[in-house]
Amino acid sequence: MKAIGIILAGGSGNRMGDLTSRRASAAMPVAGGYRAIDFALSNMSNSGIERVEVLPQFNAKSLTEHLNSSKWWDFGRKQGGLFVMHPTITYENNSWYRGTADAMHQNMEFLVKSHEPYVVICSGDGISKMDYNEVLDAHVQKDADITIVVKRMPEGADLTRFGVAETDENGRVLSLEEKPLNAKSQLVSTGVYLIRRRLLIDLLDRTCGEGRYNFVQDVLIRLLPTLKVYAFETKGYWNNVTTIESYYETNMDFLKPEVRDYFFKQYPPVYTKADDLPPAKYNYGSAIKNSLVASGSIINGTIENSVIFRNAFVGHGSVIRNSIIMEDVYIGENTTIENCIIESRDILKSNTVYAGEGGEIKVVLEKNKKDE
Repeated sequence: MKAIGIILAGGSGNRMGDLTSRRASAAMPVAGGYRAIDFALSNMSNSGIERVEVLPQFNAKSLTEHLNSSKWWDFGRKQGGLFVMHPTITYENNSWYRGTADAMHQNMEFLVKSHEPYVVICSGDGISKMDYNEVLDAHVQKDADITIVVKRMPEGADLTRFGVAETDENGRVLSLEEKPLNAKSQLVSTGVYLIRRRLLIDLLDRTCGEGRYNFVQDVLIRLLPTLKVYAFETKGYWNNVTTIESYYETNMDFLKPEVRDYFFKQYPPVYTKADDLPPAKYNYGSAIKNSLVASGSIINGTIENSVIFRNAFVGHGSVIRNSIIMEDVYIGENTTIENCIIESRDILKSNTVYAGEGGEIKVVLEKNKKDE
């Protein structure tokens, strides 16, 4: 594909509460053994994009560790690569990334020194499977300046956390509104954009030169009347992990056979950094129903409708229902967990109960010592 990729992964994820107090939203664990950013990276690799730039900022440590080698996503070719560009203080610049447009502008060298004619920009917290070649074909056919990938949400869905687009019969975007209280359309932006490289450079220079730093607000929305912006509707699965509820919903979706088949059995695959761990161990007396259990885990209790990440330990007599257990969690004996998200490396003592009530998802952070 004649494009380079840019993944915006610097957001604070403040709607995730305690879950993003130690990690970026793009580094959130998904589906037992993946990170949110794996899906964007895999989409780019599978679309034939060979040069990808990731722009992290907030709580970037775990994300940077995850991206320590490009080989997992097959960007290690002679002319390609995966470039992780943190904000850097220089003589010319003394600020952090002030927004998504500013993040790209501060790393303008990546755009200027590339030769590919197009750029695919996407968010690091979107969970999807996309072929960006299809987006490019539609972009060229309509002679668009910018193409926005959109998803049609079902009637009644909460659209207040999305950008909502209105289009005409030809797919041209007439309006784009961020997080509207009363949406006029069911088409939401997936945070994936395709644009010609030279045009992006010009728009970033102009916008940031005026002291405007947000790509959506200051480029897409503000300049919409002067640009030919079209929507490309994706038909496959898409969600983003920007709230506790959407993060929980996304992981629970992977318990559905059709979703697992779509992502993990249908070509092309989703890639991630591999850990050298033994298979999960199910000891005598354990019982598992409709759950994902990742490698390195040891299960002695009962698990129903839950996602268990790597290296979890579940003690005898413990029951886990409708919950997400992150990496390296130790759960003592006779512990009950229901409608919860258990943070990584937590230690839950024996004979305790954790439950979300009234339809709420309870986020648990416990730093006890293991039972003697």
